[in-house]
Amino acid sequence: MNTKAFAAFIGIGLIATGCVRTVSDTKTAAWPLVKDRIEGRYERPVNEVYDAAKAVITSNGVLSKEYIPHDTTNTVRALDGKVKQRTVWIRVESTAEPSITSVTVQARTKGGGSDIELVHDLEKQIALKLVK
Repeated sequence: MNTKAFAAFIGIGLIATGCVRTVSDTKTAAWPLVKDRIEGRYERPVNEVYDAAKAVITSNGVLSKEYIPHDTTNTVRALDGKVKQRTVWIRVESTAEPSITSVTVQARTKGGGSDIELVHDLEKQIALKLVK
């Protein structure tokens, strides 16, 4: 009886875990329906905000990848990295208003959980880099 209950529990756990779309237009295995991203908007050009985001990732961890997501224009750029053993994705894109740039930061643990505190901290660090 215990074996059947354990197998049912494992099956429910596997079904509950799914693929989640990242801000860089990729997918990762994670727990769905959990807040894992924060957006900030700044009155700066895309290149300046992108450089600040890149500096924040490299000062806190390791930058794994930087690229322009598939099927987008050059006004959208993305970064992937590792910070405090968390996978972090950052998307920098221009908005409908030409002087405003949007930054979306997302982080997940190895087990697919959210680390919203890290996301908030990284987004604030990007804002502080832009003030200097």
